[in-house]
Amino acid sequence: MKEGALRGRRPTPTHLKLLRGNPGQRAIRPTVEPPRPTEPPAAPDILTGYARQEWDEVAPKLWRLGCLSAIDVAALAAYCEAYKRWRTAVTTLDEMAERDPVMRGQIVKTQSGGAAPNPIVLIADKAARDMVRFASEFGMTASARARISAGPRIGPNKWAGMIGGVDLA
Repeated sequence: MKEGALRGRRPTPTHLKLLRGNPGQRAIRPTVEPPRPTEPPAAPDILTGYARQEWDEVAPKLWRLGCLSAIDVAALAAYCEAYKRWRTAVTTLDEMAERDPVMRGQIVKTQSGGAAPNPIVLIADKAARDMVRFASEFGMTASARARISAGPRIGPNKWAGMIGGVDLA
C-alpha cells in the first residue's frame, strides 16, 4: 500500500447520506460542505462543443439535487471533458464503420501494411471509464442512484420527505 494512502471506504458526504436515508438510525456526523449557491455555477470558459452541451444538461439537475456547488466546478468540468472525448471518439468510430463494413473501424492498417487495433477504440474506452468514475462522484450512475432515496420515507425519520418534490426535468 502506498504511503499516505487511506484505508477502507471513502467517506460519504452528509448530503448524500441524507438523500440515501438512515435505516440504521445512527447519528450522522456532519461533514464540511461548501455553501450552496443560489443558482447553478457557470460553466468554465474552457468547455466547448460536446463538453459544454453536457455541462448545460447536467449542471442544473445536479444543482437542484444539492450535489453541485462552486467548489465542484473542476470535477464536473473534468467529467464533461471525458464525455467530450468519449463522444468524439465514438462518433469517429461510427464514421469509420460506415467506410469499413467488415471490421467496422476496429482495426486499422499500419505503416508497414499490417493490421493493428484502432487507437480510437482505446481512447473511447479510457474516456468512458473516466466519465463513469467522475459521474459516480455526483450520483450520476445507476449504482450510485440505487443508494439514494429520493421519495418520501416512512417511519420516525426527521428527514422523511425531504426531497420528495424535486423535479429534475
